[in-house]
Amino acid sequence: MKHLVTLFTLFVFSHAGFAADRTVPDYPAEKISNHTWVIHGPRELPNPGNKGFMNNPAFILTPEGVVVIDPGSSVHVGEMVLRQIEKVTRAPVIAVFDSHIHGDHWLGNQAIKAKYPNARIYGHKKMIEMVDQGEGDNWVDLMQRMTEGTTEGTKVVKPDATVANKQTLNIGGHQFSIIHLGPAHTSTDIMVHYQQDDVLFTGDNAGNERILRIDHGSFKGNINTLQAGIDLQPKHVVPGHGKTGGVEILKNYQTYLTTIYKEVKKGYDQDLSDFEMKPKIHAALKAFHAWPGYEDELGKHISETYLEIESADF
Repeated sequence: MKHLVTLFTLFVFSHAGFAADRTVPDYPAEKISNHTWVIHGPRELPNPGNKGFMNNPAFILTPEGVVVIDPGSSVHVGEMVLRQIEKVTRAPVIAVFDSHIHGDHWLGNQAIKAKYPNARIYGHKKMIEMVDQGEGDNWVDLMQRMTEGTTEGTKVVKPDATVANKQTLNIGGHQFSIIHLGPAHTSTDIMVHYQQDDVLFTGDNAGNERILRIDHGSFKGNINTLQAGIDLQPKHVVPGHGKTGGVEILKNYQTYLTTIYKEVKKGYDQDLSDFEMKPKIHAALKAFHAWPGYEDELGKHISETYLEIESADF
């Protein structure tokens, strides 16, 4: 009997500890402009240590409530974001923007909707279509695997309102303009320009000292999307990953993508394979060698660009 009690006690405490371990520690919200705060996440991939948190959730205080941009990768990250908001204001969350389909940016919707069921969640219609086709569930499963279960309890809560290119929304008395020129980082991306503070939220169209994968997107489209952001000359730029800065973030990431595209096009015209091109392209990208994600993504980026150029050639 004593042995059974001991086993039961160990079971209860081990499971209680595991459940408690899912709580994402507080990351500070940094005020970057008059009405805007950003919670800068780690730059590494989702893992048990960061509990899947790796993006840059942001929130904006309008006269009528809070607008959240990309509330993170799990219900637990979303709850952490809400805790940081409550340190600044007790105003309700009235709206959320999801920048694209990758779940590390939007699975925190669940926490927002649980506390503020009337909040509208905005996303591109192609994102909603992909969620309906099962991509949201795929991301829930992926996060669970990569974090060894620390995102458990997360459920898909998709956007319930669509946005489109050049659309400007008045939310809480402030204006938010949408940029979507077609496939870029993915086929679902939006960039959000918050006009009152002149802040551009890029989603994963740009990383700051972080190289990002491109899934079912377009290198040429990503380059053009970044140019649209550069043309705005925003005062503040919040990348999908990495620290907030200015327009140099857009220019630096565009340089990375443009260098790959131009060098692959040269190699393609010389009838080289993607493998044969890689050493020269690697040398041309010296400024990016130390960026997290570079080693993982370069080969894939060269191959994907090759296929894009080949497709355009037919």
